[in-house]
Amino acid sequence: MLNDPISNLLTVIRNAIRTSDKSKHRTVSVQSSKQLVKIADILQKNGYIEKYRVNEYQPKKPTLEILLGHSGKNILGLKRISTPGLKVYAQAKALPNVLNGYGIAIISTSKGIMTNKEAKKLGLGGEVLAYVW
Repeated sequence: MLNDPISNLLTVIRNAIRTSDKSKHRTVSVQSSKQLVKIADILQKNGYIEKYRVNEYQPKKPTLEILLGHSGKNILGLKRISTPGLKVYAQAKALPNVLNGYGIAIISTSKGIMTNKEAKKLGLGGEVLAYVW
């Protein structure tokens, strides 16, 4: 059992990016959850990954498979902000701006998980999960 599946997802992607030139790791796989699927959806919509799918061949342990791809933006960095031991919250007016708007912050709001730009438009604050640039 993982204590922090979001951190695990970010670490797996980060490790695959670092080794992608040497061993051609284009796909990564982690244990799936609704939260991780939503984060993968955000990464796909913003062009950081090519696509994702939930592999449900094992009903008790479905996996989330992510195709990193080279067609979209390159992921330069991933950083986990809020951890299980230290939650970081931001109000709608004080949402983080990652690299002057070139990156995104993934925010967990009362309306679901979304980017900082979407949350700002809706006037929502919430828990700051991660930065992607």
